Parts: sequence; C-alpha cells; structure tokens
Amino acid sequence: MTTPPKFRPLTFGVTRVTLRDGVAGTHYLTADQPLQPYPDRLSDRLRQWAEACPDRTWMAQRERTTGADGKPLLGDWRHVSYREAWATARCIAQGLIDRGLSADRPVAILSENSLEHALLALGCLVAGVPYVPTSPAYSLVSTDYDKLKHVLRTVTPGLVFAQDARYAKAIQSAVGSEVEVVLAQGAVEDRDVTRLADLMATAATPAVDTAMAATGPDTIVKFLFTSGSTKLPKAVINTNRMWCANQQQMTQSMPVLQEDPLVLVDWLPWNHTFGGNHNFGMVLYHGGTMYIDDGKPTPALMHETLRNLREVAPTVYFNVPTGFEAIANAMKAPTDDGRALRKTFLSRVKMFFYAGAALAQPVWDSLYESEEAEIGERIVMTSGLGMTESGPFGLFVTSPNVKAGDLGVPTPGMEVKLVDMQGKTEVRYRGPNITPGYWRAPAETAEAFDEEGYFCSGDAVKWIDETDIHLGLKFDGRIAEDFKLATGTFVSVGPLRGKIIAAGAPYIQDVVITGLNMKEVGAMVFPTPKVRELCDLPADTSLHDVLDHPAVLAKFQGIVNELAKTATGSANRIARLCLLADPPTIDRGEITDKGSINQRAVLSHRADTVAKLHADELHYILKPQA
Repeated sequence: MTTPPKFRPLTFGVTRVTLRDGVAGTHYLTADQPLQPYPDRLSDRLRQWAEACPDRTWMAQRERTTGADGKPLLGDWRHVSYREAWATARCIAQGLIDRGLSADRPVAILSENSLEHALLALGCLVAGVPYVPTSPAYSLVSTDYDKLKHVLRTVTPGLVFAQDARYAKAIQSAVGSEVEVVLAQGAVEDRDVTRLADLMATAATPAVDTAMAATGPDTIVKFLFTSGSTKLPKAVINTNRMWCANQQQMTQSMPVLQEDPLVLVDWLPWNHTFGGNHNFGMVLYHGGTMYIDDGKPTPALMHETLRNLREVAPTVYFNVPTGFEAIANAMKAPTDDGRALRKTFLSRVKMFFYAGAALAQPVWDSLYESEEAEIGERIVMTSGLGMTESGPFGLFVTSPNVKAGDLGVPTPGMEVKLVDMQGKTEVRYRGPNITPGYWRAPAETAEAFDEEGYFCSGDAVKWIDETDIHLGLKFDGRIAEDFKLATGTFVSVGPLRGKIIAAGAPYIQDVVITGLNMKEVGAMVFPTPKVRELCDLPADTSLHDVLDHPAVLAKFQGIVNELAKTATGSANRIARLCLLADPPTIDRGEITDKGSINQRAVLSHRADTVAKLHADELHYILKPQA
C-alpha cells in the first residue's frame, strides 16, 4: 500500500458547501459559513497597525545604486514602518485634498511597484481619492502609447505620478499640459513637474481626518483596467467594500494568513488585481510585511527573485507558473546558491499559491522533490479562481491533494451561479466583493450582469468529483475561446491548452489553439528559452534558427505524436502544430505584463499564420506520425 505524502500542516477554512437548484440548467453554490464583519475602509487597517505595531516593517525594497561601470545595481533593503507609512500617507492625503482631486480627477500611477508608488496609494486611500495603477508596459514597452492614452481618456486624471524620467516620452505623448505631473526622481523636458518629496512634505491638517471619515464602503478606492482582448481595456471600479470584504473572505478561506506575522516576497504588478488587490491588500489587512521583489520570471530578471528568496523567508508565497518553474529548477542545483535557496525559501513557508495559467505536472513534481529532500514534507500548492471584477478572490481549493486546474469552492459571502451554456457550465458571481461596474461604461456594465445581478465571468467549470460537491469545481476553459470545427464538433480550448503545455514541459510557454470553421484542430506554440538547450547552437543564435534545428523539431514531433496517442476524437487531436519565434506583444494585446496569453488577440493578429498552418503553407508543420 502506497504511503500518502506528508504535507506541512495547512488548515482550509471552507470545507463544505451548499448547492441548490434553480430553473432548468441553473444551480447555486455557496460556502456553508457566513462572512464575518469587515471594516468600512481599508485605511482603518493602516491606522490600526500604525498604533498596534508602529515599528513593524510594512514594506521594504532594495535601494537602487549605480556600479563602477555606470550600470544600475540593487543594494541593501530600505524599510518603511507602519508608523512612517501612516504619517507619510496623511501628508500625501493633505496634498491631494489641497488639489481638489476626486473620482472625476483621480491620481494615475505609471510606476512599477515601488515604495513611492505604495505610499502614494496609501495617501489616496486616506484622502478618499481614487488611484489608477497603470501597466508600466503601456509607457515603457509600447511605442504608440495607444493603451496609455485610452486609460487617461477614460479616467481623466488630475495628477499623474511616474517613478522617474524613463516615463518622460510617455508623459510627453499622452499626458495633457493641464495635468500635474509628479516624479520621484528625474525630469521631463519642457515640462514643469512636482517632486514627490514636496507632496510628502505637505503638513497634515484636521482636513485629513475629516476626509478619511467621509469615506466608506461605497467610496471608490481605485480603477483597475482589464487586460483587454479584442476590445480596449475597461476600468473596473474598486470600492472599499469590495476590497475589505474580499480580504475578509480570503482570511476565512486561508486561515494561515493569521497564524504568524505575514511576510511576502512579491513581484506581481500592482496594476493587476493579483498583485495590487490580493497581495498588497493582504499585507495591509493583516499588518504584514511585503518585500518588493524587483525580479520577474524572465531570463533577464529571475536572478533577482532567487537572490531575494535566498535572503528573505516568506510565510506564504504567490507566483505564476513560469515563476514556480524557474524556482523549481534553481532549487535542484547542487550549488551553494541552490542550497541557500532551499534552506531559506522553504524554512517557514506554509502555503504556495499559483494563478494565471496552468502549472505543469513536472514543475509540481520537482518542487515536491526538493521540499521532501530539504524539510521532509511537502508544501501545499493551492490555487483558485477569480478576476479583476471579483476583487479578485472567488474560489479556493479545499484539499492538499490539489491537481492542475482545480479551483475549489466559493469563498464565504459570495454566491456562485452555475449556468448551462450550450454544453458548458459558466460560473457567475454575486457578493460584496463584486464590482459595481465599469467606469463611464454603462452599456458594458449592463452587459456584464445577468437578470439576477450575477456577474457573468465567461469562465467554464466542472465538478472535481460529481459524487462529492464539497471538493468543489475545476477549470473548463473560457467560453469565449471555445469554437466549433467545420464538422460542427465543439472544441474546448482551456483543457486542451493545459494538456499540450503539460506534455511539452518545460519547453512550452503557452499555446494558442486554432481550427475555427476548419476540419482539424491546430496549435501555435510559444516556446520557452529552454528550447535552446535541445541543440548545440551558439547562445546568440536567433530563435528562428533555433526552432528550425532538427533536434528541436524532433523533440516537438515527439510531443505531437504522444498527444495523438491520447486523443479521443477530432476535438482534442492536434492535427498540426507550428512553433512561433516571434513572442506575443503587449501593444497588440497578445499578452499582459503578468505573462498571460490572450488567445483571441493572438488569433486576430496572426490570422495569416493560422491560415497558412491549415493550408500547409508554413516552412515546418508538425503532424502526428504513426
């Protein structure tokens, strides 16, 4: 008899659910515990922790310095305590009040994650002025600034903050002369700017207390923009009620958050709900500490994340699958760095959590192997389902034996509606954590909610085990991504993508499924940098040439062959596959700066490649071989 694996103890807050039937094809699912009280405003938590533990670090980030060669370096940690955060937030709030800013003239933030960005956000919370964390890629990667201009047109900011002069071109192109620009460092040519230090030096008056007291559950705290697909991004209204209710829901679903002083090491961008609401809010809600990770799960920046995790031991850890894959690989290294990473990173972490894409089984297995070798037990890898419009936390797993795609059960206080949609089941949400709608977009808001006031997520789900509803739900793709072949056969894109990624790990970053109105299903693959290890070409060889190498093609031919062996019909048989050397771009909406692929945008912008794939006109097309 196989001995079950040993896990580091982790309590799951919701283990039972209630299911009731509605009209034909509709069911309602809720956690069978009520949502406990939560504060009216998140700024109450800041004041609470500033009084209860004033010297505790709220946030820390490495100082940026310059090396002897003139290149930027990251130095020692700079810490901001809760006392400092509260005092500085009050000063910033006074400055915002003096400027008459409001929901109609909010604060737009163009910066990456930084202490300055965080302190400005706190000042906005205290003053009751919404802020708009905007993807840095819209300013630093984009060349046409179209999405940045769209964001600014939508929210009409009265003040725009940027970290430094790297944002100067974007400001010159997109920010009107009537809008005040605030910089932490640097300047913008031919433009008067305000120093953030001056804003932070504003003397707080009783007006700050009056402004904070005037805020409440319905006060808009921020606008978060969706990533956008075939349409431009929408501004999701985030209120105090949404944020505070969702943090309390997370607390009840994940009791681990209250067991020890919370410590996060986190890179996830604050313009996304995962980093900016889920994690940023979690630290503030629980009086925890966040170490801002200036790394990222990319070949150029992952070393910084690994460095931080060798120094700082988190109590819980959040990342996307590519980040966990890089960590798994680094922990296997028989080097001093590998040993230090295993020792520190695994020393007190009680829970891992991934989201954003499928986590391949080989990555899971590698993490477990390192954990068992280092600490004699496994760390529970959790996941769930949510979106910008749900705060984001919605569903969460209920067991340590989670598998890829498992989502779990609803969080307390949120009602889930399961609706039959032409053979699939859409999950819809209603609760205090759900957005009231999209800013200045009444038509889109009305379209997003059904007749009972449930938000229509567009996500499809299935039961993990139809005989045990308390295990909850698993992911079954995005309804809008699914399509029919010319034969009328329905193709479920989400599960098929996950199957291909798992089969091709660690060489497949993501996959876009093709075949709409075609006779067969195809796949366009974005490879990971590890494909270079399959051949002996020089490191500076172009990816186009790497993907043409016989060894690389042979590897992917084998993947196609293996996939064909497990296919049960035309809807899940990959009949043709091509490799894409040109990465997805943010400007075209093909990818978010968190790394999530947008299936519809890729298909739209690469329609010529799709047509050639199905017409056998590409240089290499891999098809199943007997």
